[in-house]
Amino acid sequence: MKREVLAHGQPGNLSIDGSSATYQRDEVTIAHDFEIQATEPGMYWVRLGNRSFQVMRSASGQVVVDGQRLDVEVYDPRNLRTSGRGASTHGRQEIAAPMPGKIVRVLVAVDDVVEEGQGVVVVEAMKMQNEMKSPKAGTVREVRTRADATVAAGEILLVIE
Repeated sequence: MKREVLAHGQPGNLSIDGSSATYQRDEVTIAHDFEIQATEPGMYWVRLGNRSFQVMRSASGQVVVDGQRLDVEVYDPRNLRTSGRGASTHGRQEIAAPMPGKIVRVLVAVDDVVEEGQGVVVVEAMKMQNEMKSPKAGTVREVRTRADATVAAGEILLVIE
């Protein structure tokens, strides 16, 4: 399996073959054996070589590794409808909770006009606050949550058209 990666604005390539992973960027190649186990929805234990990490992936494209937030996009170059550079921003867009957590703030209301990348809701998980951003410019059609609500991974929080 091959994927393109955009990590901290730097493009790279990730190849996975069985239990081996190879990451290439510019002149740098990193290869390790790896293992991944889901510990709960949206959370994973990852062993890379002889090191292990706790990893969470948010719907906004951020990855949290052992509490450190990373800006990473991973996408299949053959698929034009991924969360990466080829993502569709037409029509109805649902914003889902990236992991189980608590809603800290809802930053928009029904009928608010939002810009692409504008913060719309803040979710707290594992003592970290993650601001979910609008994937497109549009109008908020539904707000399905409120401050202090507990949410499950994948639960729809907002709908933008």
